Amino acid sequence: MAEIKKELAVMLNRALELEHAARIQYLAHAELVKGINAEPIIARLKEIASDEQKHEEIFRELISSYLGEEPVMSMAETFKAGEIGEILGVNLKGEKDAIDFYKQIYQKVVDNKKSLQYEAETLEHQIRHVIIDEQEHVSEINTLLGK
Repeated sequence: MAEIKKELAVMLNRALELEHAARIQYLAHAELVKGINAEPIIARLKEIASDEQKHEEIFRELISSYLGEEPVMSMAETFKAGEIGEILGVNLKGEKDAIDFYKQIYQKVVDNKKSLQYEAETLEHQIRHVIIDEQEHVSEINTLLGK
């Protein structure tokens, strides 16, 4: 039982690093958007950054309160981008990569429910909630890209 908690904590710490990097990246990219339609795009990037901060908080709580491990303070790699199409493309890829990884974490929780007798439902619910938010981000970025 302790082994699965450690394994999930490692995965959730990686997720925490991804969310931290995503928040910083969205905020930095928001400052680069220029042009006639810049304001709604800037607002949306900042709103997504706020969502990413909420995801960080969720992951920190799951790691510490439910898995009994220490949340990391590092962050994943960030990616520079210049014009709006590049900014949206880089962030779209990041959202899709995060969803793919979070689904792996979710599946690991589902597969180990018996070993996580007092944590499974909360882990499952919270991770699923983050995945749903990230899927919404993909849809919103696709809309901004005209897809």
